Amino acid sequence: MSLTVAVSDHVAEVTLLGPGKGNVMGPDFWRELPVVFGALDADPEVRAVVLTGSGAHFSYGLDLPAMMPTWGEVLAEGALAAPRARFLDEVRALQHAVTSVAACRKPVIAAVSGWCIGGGLDVIAAADVRVASADARFSLREVKVAIVADLGSLQRLAGVIGEGHLRELALTGKDIDADRALRIGLVNDVYPDQAAALTAARTTAAEIAANPPLAVQGTKDVLGHEREHRVADGLRYVAAWNAAFLPSKDLGEAVQAFLGRRPPEFTGQ
Repeated sequence: MSLTVAVSDHVAEVTLLGPGKGNVMGPDFWRELPVVFGALDADPEVRAVVLTGSGAHFSYGLDLPAMMPTWGEVLAEGALAAPRARFLDEVRALQHAVTSVAACRKPVIAAVSGWCIGGGLDVIAAADVRVASADARFSLREVKVAIVADLGSLQRLAGVIGEGHLRELALTGKDIDADRALRIGLVNDVYPDQAAALTAARTTAAEIAANPPLAVQGTKDVLGHEREHRVADGLRYVAAWNAAFLPSKDLGEAVQAFLGRRPPEFTGQ
């Protein structure tokens, strides 16, 4: 319901379909993403994967209204250990979904156009190569909604863009354009429009697919060996941190402000 897959000439193309024009990531997406990438990993006909979004945008990120029903218990004031443990399981399930992209033995090339926010950035951080169109915009925005980003951006992007750039994006929640993304190494190249970016991603995937598949998979495995051990440790830590500290009046205020389309007023509680 949230993704489509097409395979041609050993290249799979995965397209985000999430509800609405921004391909938001709700329960269907988080359930289906690891299933899709698990199947691609196991498919001997697939040697590379292109990941892109339908419509003008890659993804607006987490579908907060759709996810709130499963988070309600832990957001309640004075939540006890049991709902916090269930929330920890929920975070770990979402983390597993994103990690399925990184763990796929077939290299993944992300083609980004329009907005790529929050969870969208987590997903492309798990890809091997990223390209963008000139209209692409990126935001590690969780801090603005009183959330510590917990799905992999904080762990994976340091090795992509460097510690200083990552801290700036994570602590400010600011938006950056395609030119800035190129300068800091978040994307490999920027193309004039969405069609050109997708064509470039397909070309790179075809070049990878033309190489000996076991050597390609071995190369990805070796490149990711040290990083993924470090990432896994970081994901466990942030999941536990959020299970303990995420419930706050500021988070409730962020949700209400989002739903009411007004600026939030944070109090540090």
